Amino acid sequence: MSDITIRVQAVRRDHLQRKLLVFGVLAGLLIVAAFFSSSLCPYDPYEQNLAIAKAAPSAEHWLGTDRYGRDMFSRVIAGSYTSIFSTLLLVGFISVFGSLVGILCAWSGRWIDTMVMRVSDMFLAFPGLVFALAVAAVLGGGVQNAIVALAAISWPKYARLARSQTLAQQERPYMQAAKMAGCGTLRMIRRHLVPNIAGPILVTAMLDIGTMMMELAGLSFLGLGAKPPIPEWGSMMSDTRNLLATQPWVTLAPGFAIFFSVMIFNLLGDTVRDWLDPKNRR
Repeated sequence: MSDITIRVQAVRRDHLQRKLLVFGVLAGLLIVAAFFSSSLCPYDPYEQNLAIAKAAPSAEHWLGTDRYGRDMFSRVIAGSYTSIFSTLLLVGFISVFGSLVGILCAWSGRWIDTMVMRVSDMFLAFPGLVFALAVAAVLGGGVQNAIVALAAISWPKYARLARSQTLAQQERPYMQAAKMAGCGTLRMIRRHLVPNIAGPILVTAMLDIGTMMMELAGLSFLGLGAKPPIPEWGSMMSDTRNLLATQPWVTLAPGFAIFFSVMIFNLLGDTVRDWLDPKNRR
């Protein structure tokens, strides 16, 4: 390997480290701010004051007020808790549950693998958001039901990924050596299999955060997610969409919050994927 190639790879690694640090810090700040959102709000996000309804952005109300005189900056901050943590809960559940199902199918084989994979094929055959809309409508709306609806159609992706990774790892020499050494099934999965398949699953989960956030906001926008007066970015946009022509700041404020949050998590996911790529770690 030439000196120029070594230098290029070193520069690439340094660049990836800086990007990972920057986007990791930004994502961390978003999560911390969402966790402490109730303390960061300058006004009560539920307090109504019709005397200042539909006020334009000012020094007192940075993002203006909505039709009930509620401070939009406070409501956007308060809505971050529901929007961000609902998304993280959803992604965490589908990645863990789907991965466990995929490992079980690959490890057990036979009729369990066939049956579960056919069920996952059935879920994957439907357009994801359309199926989630149907499930959420049957369940009756609400944040919890929106999470359940999206979880019902999102786990097969992780099951397929974990299954394929497990089948590939089962034939590796280290797995055969562990089996010959007398390792039990649970110990082999916990100590040898999971650490070697966690990379692709982690990358997929990181890239899914932005997608799930938009889909949760979409369900809320259509009235099948969070219900007013709960501050949630998608429902806030839905509740104020008829004011877009006259008081656009009311609708654009939660929209920009969704945009920036999705952008940060997507960039973090892309950086994690590049960081875990073996070609960039030589």
